[in-house]
Amino acid sequence: MSTTVRWTSADLLAFADDGKRREIIDGELYVSSQPHWFHQVLCNRFGGQLDDWSVESGLGMTASAPGLLFAEDQDVAPDVVWASHTRLAAILRNGKLHAAPELVIEVLSPGSKNISRDRMAKLGLYSRRGVDEYWIADWPQHLVEVYRQRGGQLALVATLGPGDTLTSPLLPGFSLPLNRLFAGIPLGSPEGEE
Repeated sequence: MSTTVRWTSADLLAFADDGKRREIIDGELYVSSQPHWFHQVLCNRFGGQLDDWSVESGLGMTASAPGLLFAEDQDVAPDVVWASHTRLAAILRNGKLHAAPELVIEVLSPGSKNISRDRMAKLGLYSRRGVDEYWIADWPQHLVEVYRQRGGQLALVATLGPGDTLTSPLLPGFSLPLNRLFAGIPLGSPEGEE
């Protein structure tokens, strides 16, 4: 009889600090290496734009790679999140989020395992846990997919590309032209990666 290992948050504490990101979704361990330069540039741009809007509007806060602990076997670190002050007061404990923020952003990293994690495993997790809106940014293709809650599930409502502007009913007055978001980032797969 074979048994499947079911990873928990406690297991994450046993790993050496080796610069790798470890996340647990449905008890499965996902390990990824340090992200590509342009991945991080895009995270910074999303975070900066959302933070500027949040300070001006006074409606919430933005954080990059926060701990998001839904359960012992559901422990992830999204690239960027935004939460209203009201929701943040209810879900922030001991420096980690323990329930869904309104908005989660993941920037795809090259590689089929990384893409599958963000497009399938995390989409399912965020959908089940009540994230209101989920953006997936594909920096090599200069696209942003926007998912919103529809009937208790996150559903794709738009795929935006060059020339489009990203807005959201969650963020009144927020506007991010994709040409600005992807400025200086080359189109196409990074050298040496699939």
